[in-house]
Amino acid sequence: MEQIISFDPVKNPLVSVICLCYNQARFVKEALDSVVNQTYEVIELIVVDDGSSDDSKGVIKEWREDHEEVPFVNLKDNVGNTTAFNQGLKLASGKYVIDLAADDVLLKNRVERQVEFFESLHSAVGVIYSDALYIDENGKALHQHFASPRFKPYDGEIYEKLIDTYFIPPPTMMVKKEVFDELKGYDGSLAYEDFDFWVRSSRNWRYGYQRESLTHIRKWSNSHSKGWYKKNDKQLHSTFKVCEKIRRLNQTNGECEALIRRIRFELRQSFFSGNHAEFKLFYELLEDLSKVPTKYVLMNQLNRLHLDLSWMRNLYHKLRFS
Repeated sequence: MEQIISFDPVKNPLVSVICLCYNQARFVKEALDSVVNQTYEVIELIVVDDGSSDDSKGVIKEWREDHEEVPFVNLKDNVGNTTAFNQGLKLASGKYVIDLAADDVLLKNRVERQVEFFESLHSAVGVIYSDALYIDENGKALHQHFASPRFKPYDGEIYEKLIDTYFIPPPTMMVKKEVFDELKGYDGSLAYEDFDFWVRSSRNWRYGYQRESLTHIRKWSNSHSKGWYKKNDKQLHSTFKVCEKIRRLNQTNGECEALIRRIRFELRQSFFSGNHAEFKLFYELLEDLSKVPTKYVLMNQLNRLHLDLSWMRNLYHKLRFS
C-alpha cells in the first residue's frame, strides 16, 4: 500500500490504523495485509512491536521490505499494550483511529464502510463499533459476537450502560482522533485499555453501533482475554482503579447503582478466582458506596482465610461454556 499524500480530507478523511504486536509472529503478517488490502485507500498504517520475545520483529521487518513507507515503532522492552499503543498514537494524524491487535483481521471493506457510517452521524458521536466474527488460531469461524444472547448492542449516550454491562467487541471500534487527544490516549498505568477507555470517552461522547460484521477476532491460547480472573491477575487490579475513576465521574443515582452492580460482580470474580487483595479493595469500595448485602459480608469473612476456591469458578465455566 502506498501512503496517500494528496487527498480530500472532507470526502476521504485519513484513517490511522495502529497495529500493536506482542508475540504474535504467526498472525501479524495477515493483520498487516488486511490493512494494506483495504478498499479504502486513505490509510496511515503504524506498526508497533511491544518488545516481543518471539519472531514478531523479524516478520514485521521482512514485511516492511515491500512497505518501507510504513513507520515501525520497535520497542526494546515490553511496556504493556496501553503504553505501547500511545507510542504509535503520537505518530497518528488521521481523523479516525483504529486500534488493531496483530492477531485480528480487518475485512477488506471495513475501513470504507466505517468511514461512510461515521461521516453520516451526528458530530457528538466519537466512537463507533460493529459486530464481529470470532475465529480460532487456524482462521476457522467460531461464532458472531452479537449472536450470543448475552450481548445486546447499545448506542447514543451509553455511559451508564458501559459501567456494568460488557457488550462492545473492542477490535471493531473506530475512534475520532479528537477523542484520543481529549483523553491523552490510553491510561498507561493500566494493564488493559478498553473498560477505562469506554468509561472516560462515553462521559462526553456518544457511541454509534454499525449493524455489520467487519472484523475477525482471533481466539487462541495467548489471546489477551485468556488472562482474565486468574490468580494475581493484573487486569483485575486495573478494573478496581477504573471503578475508582467511575466513582469520581458519576453524576446520577442510576450511574452509582450501575457502579455498585459492577463492584458486586468483580467481588464475586475476585472471591472465586483467589484474588484476595483485590477482593478486599472492591469490598472497601462497596462499603463506601452502599450497605453491603449479607452474602458479601460472609464472602469477606471467608476471604480473610485466603481459601483457594478457583476450582469452583473453573468448573462453573467449564460446565456452562463447553
